Amino acid sequence: MNCILISPEELDPAGRVILHDRRLDHIVKVIKAGPGDILRMGIINSDLGQGRIEELDSHRVVLFFTPLSPPPARPLIDLIIALPRPIMLKRILAQAASLGVGRIFLINSNRVEKSFFQASLLKNENYRSYLIDGLEQAVDTRLPGVSIHPRFRPFVEDFLPGLLSGYSHCLLAHPQGPTTLAGLVRPLDSGRVLLALGPEGGWVNFEVSRFRGCGFKPFTLGPRILRLETAVVALIAQLTLLREMDGSTLPARRPWLSHRAKM
Repeated sequence: MNCILISPEELDPAGRVILHDRRLDHIVKVIKAGPGDILRMGIINSDLGQGRIEELDSHRVVLFFTPLSPPPARPLIDLIIALPRPIMLKRILAQAASLGVGRIFLINSNRVEKSFFQASLLKNENYRSYLIDGLEQAVDTRLPGVSIHPRFRPFVEDFLPGLLSGYSHCLLAHPQGPTTLAGLVRPLDSGRVLLALGPEGGWVNFEVSRFRGCGFKPFTLGPRILRLETAVVALIAQLTLLREMDGSTLPARRPWLSHRAKM
């Protein structure tokens, strides 16, 4: 945890927040902070800043939050993911949030176990804590949007066409793709990307055909067959690197990340 995130409703009108949960444990046991220390903090879907510890004991910590900068820009990558088993989905959500994605569409596929859609993880936004874990690692506040689509054809034929105008690239990860990611995305390309990744067994031909009919371009990751959770990380990293390939500058450090902020 490199940044403590709070919900807007946890903050009182005076700018104070009281924490009792795992965040308190982290402050006490990992950071080993005390009264007067300043920690990196953020409000989910809002400002980044710092929190000064005003009171601390084994039961609670009281912090005063000072906003220092608006939230980072929404990431330019969105994901379509054929729903994996819940234990893998937890890891994918945390990693995707950490690396930076704007939206995640969890969809059905011929090779997705139908029982996955009944998992408790998908009910009442129980997946939200894994997204927050990823944001806390990356020092971000923008929570990726998640939508769940248990029927493939309505998603591809009815829902998806209304989204596509917002993307400069719609890409389909597929072992038989005719090119690599580098063959489709040019250096310094700043457009939005919608990236579709299939289940462990891959997309079936019907699904590939439907995606291609929507304008998706298939590409391959190479000769090795990767687990879905590995492919998500590898592709987001590749895509980010490809779009920064000029190498002339590094991203500027956020000004609010001063040496005074402990994490």
